[in-house]
Amino acid sequence: MKQIIQSFKTGETILEEVPAPQVKSGQVLIRTTKSLVSLGTERMLVEFGKSSLIAKARQQPDKVKQVLDKIKTEGLMPTLEAVFNKLGEPLPLGYCNVGVVEAVGQGVSEFKVGDRVASNGPHAEFVSVPKNLVALIPDGVSDEEASFTVIGSIGLQGIRLCNPTIGETIVVTGMGLIGLMTAQLLRANGCKVIGIDFDQSKLDLAKQWGIETINPGKGDDPVKTVLELTDNIGADGVIITASTKTNDVIAQAAQMSRKRGRIILVGVIGLDISRADFYEKELTFQVSCSYGPGRYDDNYEAKGQDYPLSFVRWTEQRNFQTILNAIKASDINVKPLISEVIDIDDYLKIYGEIGSSKSIASILSYKDAVYANDIVVSESRKSESKSNGLAIVGAGNFTKMTMLPALKGTNANLSHIISSGGVSGTALAKKFNISNSATDYEAVLKEETVNTVAITTRHNLHAPMVIKSLQANKNVFVEKPLALNTEELNEIVDAYTNGNSTLTVGFNRRFSPYAVKMKSLLGNSNTPIHVIATMNAGMIPANVWVHDLKVGGGRIIGEACHFIDLISYFTGSKVIAVCMNAMGKAPEENTDNATLLLKYANGSNGVINYFANGSKSYSKERVEVYSQERTLILDNWRNLKGYGFKGFSKMKTKMDKGHKDQFELLVNQINNGGEALIPFDELINTTKASFAAIESLKTAAWVDVE
Repeated sequence: MKQIIQSFKTGETILEEVPAPQVKSGQVLIRTTKSLVSLGTERMLVEFGKSSLIAKARQQPDKVKQVLDKIKTEGLMPTLEAVFNKLGEPLPLGYCNVGVVEAVGQGVSEFKVGDRVASNGPHAEFVSVPKNLVALIPDGVSDEEASFTVIGSIGLQGIRLCNPTIGETIVVTGMGLIGLMTAQLLRANGCKVIGIDFDQSKLDLAKQWGIETINPGKGDDPVKTVLELTDNIGADGVIITASTKTNDVIAQAAQMSRKRGRIILVGVIGLDISRADFYEKELTFQVSCSYGPGRYDDNYEAKGQDYPLSFVRWTEQRNFQTILNAIKASDINVKPLISEVIDIDDYLKIYGEIGSSKSIASILSYKDAVYANDIVVSESRKSESKSNGLAIVGAGNFTKMTMLPALKGTNANLSHIISSGGVSGTALAKKFNISNSATDYEAVLKEETVNTVAITTRHNLHAPMVIKSLQANKNVFVEKPLALNTEELNEIVDAYTNGNSTLTVGFNRRFSPYAVKMKSLLGNSNTPIHVIATMNAGMIPANVWVHDLKVGGGRIIGEACHFIDLISYFTGSKVIAVCMNAMGKAPEENTDNATLLLKYANGSNGVINYFANGSKSYSKERVEVYSQERTLILDNWRNLKGYGFKGFSKMKTKMDKGHKDQFELLVNQINNGGEALIPFDELINTTKASFAAIESLKTAAWVDVE
């Protein structure tokens, strides 16, 4: 299918051929008929992409600090690679989509095939959108009119926060697409509306709807004019829908407001606020968040958990429906806002001139598209072996920044990459010469050419995908963790023991040259050792999916398992008991500030300090090993020092966590056969030990590992 994407690195806007998305549980698959180009938002993204690296840095000082911290801990070259990889990510454009329902996912009863719907889907021939971001289009509303649903909801949410009443005077600063719709909605609400803009053509359009207008570009003084139009009382409310870097807009909004007036920011402006302007009038200022309640709430948007109407009257979806009903009732008229309707193949007529365009609203039109969820990206591998294909499921940061760069230069036959939306997978397929890009991983399991499936998805998908892949007689590589609970682990054991495939978990650190050197220095005796591993993991906001026990499993199960495996590798033994203590008086199961004690069958002891409250400028990982009056200290996989070892004192290289060596061994196993990289019983022991850590926290006791 065709989809419009943009590069943050170059600013180039492309009509890309990508595989169509699969309809997911809780989502609606839509065949697009029309989509609205939000010239303001999309112009900002395109211009940001076209700006220089220095200009990008100036606009994101917080990101610059993160880069500097990363350089200190990981080195210059790894940091630069990470930055350029991030800038190279393709960005799907668009969020005002209209189309026809092609399929509904599990748990969706609100929509059926054939329904006409509006959603916040991107500019693509097919989109899969969570049900709470989809609204039915009433009869009598055309597809072109319905494409204004989402953009109208942005203005509507600003109005709801302003809470205007009949007869009040509300100023709308910025009469672009959102501003013009906002002004119409305010008029329908019984308000006197004053619109401010430098574009006279937009103000002339606003006048048709009974809106007073002010053009500062023609000498009008916004503050004085508003005061004159309100008998020197001032505006009851100001809704700012403008996009500008200047601080003048917020200053003028305060000066033109009456005492205890309300100022709502919908657009993007400079916010150097004068305290005196706000203090003397006791003004209120609030920033409006997109389409309304539910925005950026994963439970509402991704999981489909609606807010009860009696407690949250207006949600994103109910705002969508309100706009559609207002269009149907002619309370707002969007037809005069349409500057042009252009076929998606001619997209450059819009994006090629987006920086200078005077259009209010441009609409992309789509012809009937043929659904295909697998496309050929590279023909260059057709002559390669038909039985050693490596299919990668997941196109996120790990795949892009770690796995594929590590596989580059190996003899890997990269046959498929599967991503949920198709865009990121296709971009990586082109960059790393992968034969096919797809969105349906189960179809790939039927491919005879695929020998191994590498799973790098979110953690909750690991176990189900591992099980299906093993049942399809595919060898499996899965990023940690292997499973999130005992039930999943037992199913994996059953699938593994009933098949003849290999299973490897991405415990890469044991393959690092540093870990291999440490193991050789310690020797192969079964003498007990002490190992202390500290992970200065860094803070991740509480709403990020890794903390969700059902999705990420928490950071102990999801990440600390790396060091359980590493210590097991050093000791040459298995964990038999675990005790975990966490910071705080009543720590939650998804804590990421904890200390794990590991007891091994051969008498060795392991300590894992997993901390999220440390400085990011300090080393992220540190390992200490104590054995027979000898000590090894490993600092951040860049520097190893030995004390008491004959012939060894130090080793220093660029950061090496073992990914390259791990994937070279994996490719060799795929091409030549052989056992999995890590024995299956060790994988099970490590996973059970991570579960035991959480159980220990809950019971405040040592927990045995079977």
